[in-house]
Amino acid sequence: MEPVPVLVVSPDPLARGGLAARVAARAELALAGESAPRDAGRLAAESAPEVVLWDLGAGPGGAGGLAALGDVPVLALAADEAQAAEALRAGARGVIFRGAPPEVLAAAAIAAARGLEVLDPALAGGFVRPPEAPEPDEPLTPREREVLALLAEGLANKAIASRLGISEHTAKFHVNAILSKLGAGSRAEAIVRAARMGLVVL
Repeated sequence: MEPVPVLVVSPDPLARGGLAARVAARAELALAGESAPRDAGRLAAESAPEVVLWDLGAGPGGAGGLAALGDVPVLALAADEAQAAEALRAGARGVIFRGAPPEVLAAAAIAAARGLEVLDPALAGGFVRPPEAPEPDEPLTPREREVLALLAEGLANKAIASRLGISEHTAKFHVNAILSKLGAGSRAEAIVRAARMGLVVL
């Protein structure tokens, strides 16, 4: 899977730099640029990102300017539910909380770029119903669904093993089985495919 070009937008230069570094560190993503909100529309036109990662900042009004991006999908990073609702009203394709783990951030950005609506699990119940979608060709076992849910939280194999009371080797076995059944080449891609199938909500 080719890296997804991401434009990082934030009103805070420090937060912007931190997000840019997190994007650049992910093999699934490619940093297309970084911008303050006032310049986002121009830079989006110049750099042609597949998704914009928009940090809403710490206060209200952070979603102002989303409309200037046109058809480029936006994944907003919200501090709370009020900001999340504001971003969705402004046209964001998805919203996750600002403290989301790097793997969840990457999977959510890829999902938004692929046309999926993305919501942080803590927000999903208040905004959407889980979509009805077909199962993979070979259904996941109940244990694999548990492991998949923890993957979507950004947990590594060791943390998954600890949470489920199994060995790290067994956790790795389940992760590999999930990747195989979903036809995914990476954990992030597996989360995106699972979201598309309605198996997890991002």
